[in-house]
Amino acid sequence: MVNKKVLELANHISMKRSGSKTAITPEDPEYKILEPVVTSEMAEVGLCLELRKKKSAEEVAVLCGKSVEETSKLLLDLAFAGACFVNEIDGVDKFWFDLWVPGQMEMIVNHPDREKIENFKQIGEAFEGYGRKKALITAGVFSIGTGPMRVIPIETAIQGETRRASYEEISKYLNENTIFSVSNCSCRTSREAMGEGCGHLKEDMCIQLGHAAEYYIRTGRGRKITREEAFEIIKRAEENGLMHQIPNADGPGNTHAICNCCGCSCYATRIAGMFQNNDMVRSNYVSKVDKDKCVACGECVQVCPVNALKLGQKLCTKTPIVEKKREDFAYNTEWGEDKWNVDYRINRENVVETGTSPCKTNCPAHISVQGYIKLASQGRYKEALELIKHENPFPAVCGRICPRKCESECTRGDIDEPVAIDEIKKFIAEQDLNKDNRYVPKLRHEYGNKIAIIGGGPSGLSCAFYLALDGYKVTVFEKQKVLGGMLTLGIPSYRLEKDVINAEIEILRELGIEFKVGVEVGKDVSLKYLRDQGYEAFYLAIGAQTGRKLGVEGEDSEGVITGVDFLRNVNLGNEVKLEGNVVVIGGGNVAIDVARTATRVGASKVNMFCLESRKEMPALDEEIQEAMDEDIEINNSWGPKKIIQENGKVVAIEFKKCISVFDKDRRFNPVFDENETKIVKANHILISVGQGMDWGTLLENSKIELNPNKTIKADLFTLQTAESDVFAGGDALTGPKFAIDAIALGKEASISIHRYVHPGQSLVYGRDRRAYHAFDKENLTLQGYDHIKRQKIAHIEGAKSKGTFRDLRPTFTEEQMKKETERCLGCGATTVDQDQCIGCGACTTRCKFDAITLYRKYDAQSVTIKELKPKVIKNIIKRKFVIKARKIKKSFKRNS
Repeated sequence: MVNKKVLELANHISMKRSGSKTAITPEDPEYKILEPVVTSEMAEVGLCLELRKKKSAEEVAVLCGKSVEETSKLLLDLAFAGACFVNEIDGVDKFWFDLWVPGQMEMIVNHPDREKIENFKQIGEAFEGYGRKKALITAGVFSIGTGPMRVIPIETAIQGETRRASYEEISKYLNENTIFSVSNCSCRTSREAMGEGCGHLKEDMCIQLGHAAEYYIRTGRGRKITREEAFEIIKRAEENGLMHQIPNADGPGNTHAICNCCGCSCYATRIAGMFQNNDMVRSNYVSKVDKDKCVACGECVQVCPVNALKLGQKLCTKTPIVEKKREDFAYNTEWGEDKWNVDYRINRENVVETGTSPCKTNCPAHISVQGYIKLASQGRYKEALELIKHENPFPAVCGRICPRKCESECTRGDIDEPVAIDEIKKFIAEQDLNKDNRYVPKLRHEYGNKIAIIGGGPSGLSCAFYLALDGYKVTVFEKQKVLGGMLTLGIPSYRLEKDVINAEIEILRELGIEFKVGVEVGKDVSLKYLRDQGYEAFYLAIGAQTGRKLGVEGEDSEGVITGVDFLRNVNLGNEVKLEGNVVVIGGGNVAIDVARTATRVGASKVNMFCLESRKEMPALDEEIQEAMDEDIEINNSWGPKKIIQENGKVVAIEFKKCISVFDKDRRFNPVFDENETKIVKANHILISVGQGMDWGTLLENSKIELNPNKTIKADLFTLQTAESDVFAGGDALTGPKFAIDAIALGKEASISIHRYVHPGQSLVYGRDRRAYHAFDKENLTLQGYDHIKRQKIAHIEGAKSKGTFRDLRPTFTEEQMKKETERCLGCGATTVDQDQCIGCGACTTRCKFDAITLYRKYDAQSVTIKELKPKVIKNIIKRKFVIKARKIKKSFKRNS
């Protein structure tokens, strides 16, 4: 039922006449935001207040015909609700209205008892709806500097700008005020109430100054802080990728608040991001990039609140890359919803249409390869390690076992040989092996929610690492007695020594992660038990730890074992002894590991057989060569027909010729010549034809579903399963892949879990979809580059390597590393759309190369409310003429 007095108050605050053509209706956000918190009696006294004209209870009592005592109580109730300001001035309480936004609506959203408000969601929706409603009528009518909110650049970004003005410095506003408070961000609180939170910090983010701080402290909306605390909050906001805005209607150099904003929830920033009306909020500055210094690390792109920065490239091309210049703006074009970017919170783009560096694109974790190579070339090894760990907590591990997808697409390979990226990374990561030098990130937050990770392999550990950085209480449950999953139990020590894994896991311990080994969830404890213990979310990353069978006769004979079980036994230190002829079936990297391990535990001869031709083998060329160097014989295009046994023990295996492995659509569909066979003597057969899942009783009594191949069903972006508090990734989701793929999913899971455990957060809004694409190398002009020999590590003779489980492969010397970094072409660079840029400076806080800076492009100051109206009227008239003139000009062009 409509509260008529509250509706009348909504019209009064809006300076509209009830019943008029433009009057506020019960469906408007101005009414809906008041209705849950304002009574008819409160509205009656509110109708006697005015915009920014301060009145005492005695003055209002005369106007509304109530006693001073009752009027005072109702006005205080109104102020407590957020529907008006109150300050004690010269010992007397004074009350007044302010603007809806910024002003009244933020105050109502920050209601100190919002948990008790029955329909707080309506308040959140009304705050969101007000900006949407005003977008159509404000398009192009606010010139730069005159909008109700304005971006204030991060101060460090303009310190070198000689033309900067004091009103563009955050420090001015903090130094000139004496009373401060801090409250939750009202925009993110509103989004949260709607179930559309973006995961950014909400608590203690918006700073009030002067009279606003007095009001917030008195009504319990904020807590009192010192100037020093205010500066710390500003610093914390900047460290978390947020930017600053101020209410802009108090005149030049004056404001009553500093907001620390993101691009995905802030309603003021939305004016640029969604409504594309950037002039209404922008500062006097825009970003510019020095492409010679830029390394396309992408750190600036990730924090830009309005997606003005994207990754591009800086190499010469055969066909020139033409930057599209924007011609239509809100001030010169009719600006309706067709001009908006409605999906701006889910459609951010990291890369320009023509593409960026192939190394970053092709890496499953999209690590800033070009960035850490440049840092390494400058001797800034700890910073390089920090940059890598933004995406990968295990650089030392990956420096030894990574499939080097970045190298396979490296542009340098089109000139001579790819840059030895992994060897550079391995050199950088050597720091992690020394506890005195290793890089341990500082904690970003202290959230404290309990999270359980099921599986201590690369994906689970990655998820644990990134959650720990946010201060979550993370426990990793691992059913084996050792951590690392397939890193520890599936990869032989001659490729990845255990001290390397343990050194990087030790960093996780330093971050406060708890490990419970020898505990099988589903058998020893259940998910229900863990929920009862206070765990709020779970990440299932148990890995593909079982070997697939062949499905042929004799497979159960003694002496036949899966390669996964064989490697696990060896890596656990169990006594494993082979003798005689060993046959390994399979052509992948795991099969290579199995074969090379067999030579180290007593096999006199090792033969590998696989369906694929040499060219089709999934194993890496480098690993195939290492196996051949150790006298392992590889037999291509043969498939097992049956295993021959005597007295239950294997003695031989019969193979049949494989004519083709894949059909015309590249689907696995082997065809055999049953008439061409051969029998090979074997004392042991090790089967390495793939891995599968063994869930045990982990998923009993849950809603979680499995695919036919026993991988888990989950959303491929958020990783959420049918149980809302359970997420899954790594091999459990994708099937067997590389460690770096699992690591990348672990980080994505941490993002989803962070959002999930905080009520009202969306798993998708404002989230980077990690979509990258490389430029067309065929369009590059590479003829002018010198050929520079790739640095190589010393080759280890197979006769020497097969006699030990030690990793004998050396690391680059510093001289080699420096020479190799010189071979990087520096393909990528960030590009700036200066029309879209709002000059916040967040990008500058992330750049380690001074490649991106702000420069002063405009010279606009704010105005008071009194001065604003004639300016807006003038802009409206001017805009109409501009739009009409452009239409006429376009018409002449079409007809000429």
